[in-house]
Amino acid sequence: MKIHIIGGGNLGVAIAKGILKFSQGNQITITRRNTASILYLEELGVTVSSDNTDGIQEADIIILTIKPYQVDIVLAEILPQINNKVLASAVSGLSIENLQNKIGASNSAIRIMPNIASQFGASATCIAFHEKDKEKAQYVVALFEDLGTAPIIDEKLMDAATVLAASGTAFALRYIRASMQAGIEIGFDWKTALAISAQTVKGAAEMIMEEQVHPEQLIDRVTTPQGCTIAGLNEMEMHGFSSSLIRGIKTSLKQIKG
Repeated sequence: MKIHIIGGGNLGVAIAKGILKFSQGNQITITRRNTASILYLEELGVTVSSDNTDGIQEADIIILTIKPYQVDIVLAEILPQINNKVLASAVSGLSIENLQNKIGASNSAIRIMPNIASQFGASATCIAFHEKDKEKAQYVVALFEDLGTAPIIDEKLMDAATVLAASGTAFALRYIRASMQAGIEIGFDWKTALAISAQTVKGAAEMIMEEQVHPEQLIDRVTTPQGCTIAGLNEMEMHGFSSSLIRGIKTSLKQIKG
């Protein structure tokens, strides 16, 4: 497919790199007003342009990874150039209905919420669409399944998906940082502590993904009576480990909803 990414920031670049590495046979164009910081992508085979309409007529999927305030400006540029196109929007807070009204009935609006782990084929990209666009949406779903997982969700959960899947990346990284800091305190240098902490989180996630069981079932395998693991878990819970994380996620969602 020919994929046109408008918005060459962190997310747009991560998606482009992920498609290059994990999805076969695609041609990618990515746009950004100031292209200096992403010109290196040309060496990887990506077309980089400061013109949002560059080659857009041939695009099979147009991916919007722009800020909400940029939507109307960008659409004013590209709408005269497109017809019967699939627009996959990663714009926070922009509903399918609102986007569909802006782009007209001849184009299809799909809502996506990927994260920067797309670059490593490890994004959890939530996708929502209207029933009339189900067939066209399958191309978007298949593309993002190459970049990790791509669950289809009700659009009403998109704000929650933003927090759980996109903001959640930062929350997980904060856990790894804290684990690394603890590792330094108990004797490791920071590089070794970081390597151990990151690999441990990766291993825990892979167990969950592979076995599809409740986390507590796997925790039970690690804890032993009067052991060090249960002692550590209980100490963390006494200081609000789980409740702090839950409150943080709910606060982030409240921020999105205004």
